[in-house]
Amino acid sequence: MTQVSIIVPVLNEEATIHSAVSRLCRDFPNCELIVVDGGSTDATAELAALHATVISSERGRARQMNEGARHASGDILWFIHADTAIDPDALGQIRASLADPSVVGGGLTLRFDRPTLGLNYLAWTSNARARRLHHIFGDQAMFIRRTAFDALGGYPDLAIMEDLEMSRRLHRRGQLSLLPATSTASSRRLIDHGTWRMIAFMQYLKLLYFAGVDPEAIRARYTAGPRLFQNRTPRAARTGRT
Repeated sequence: MTQVSIIVPVLNEEATIHSAVSRLCRDFPNCELIVVDGGSTDATAELAALHATVISSERGRARQMNEGARHASGDILWFIHADTAIDPDALGQIRASLADPSVVGGGLTLRFDRPTLGLNYLAWTSNARARRLHHIFGDQAMFIRRTAFDALGGYPDLAIMEDLEMSRRLHRRGQLSLLPATSTASSRRLIDHGTWRMIAFMQYLKLLYFAGVDPEAIRARYTAGPRLFQNRTPRAARTGRT
């Protein structure tokens, strides 16, 4: 049977890592499980080590996933975020999909852990985008045939949008499959900032990327969050008026 390596990039995931890796061990006991820590300052690495092989890496999701792949022994590389819950049926569907030699990778059907109008809309559009444009993001638990991953030199070393760029490069080499098994993503950041505002914000960031803006600048903008005019000084402060 084809060996599958699960790679989980983490950074300060103390609150979720234990449940995440124990669930992966329970549902996919025959998979190699590698957690790649990007320099956590909490107990993430110690908790992960109870269930998985833990390796250290430079910070940055692309670098962490590439380092995990370098240590992995599987013919299939499966990249999973620590705050997503994976349908146990996914593994069988991945193996069945990659039995077709024309398929180089793919992802799972996205859903969120809260059923709201905005989140349901975002999941629907994300899945439609993956089917039609072949753009797969990390919260869809991307899986990649090892030979295709190595031929591309791994994930591009980008500060952000590395998953989008990887899926675009993969699609030039072969087919990408969106599987019916679900990846249930955390909605916390979306809810905290306002779902519709975050939807618009993420589209804005993608437009910046396609326009050729430096990914490091896009990452900084993402980290700042969807606050309008965040760099502007109030008029009273600029003019000295009260």
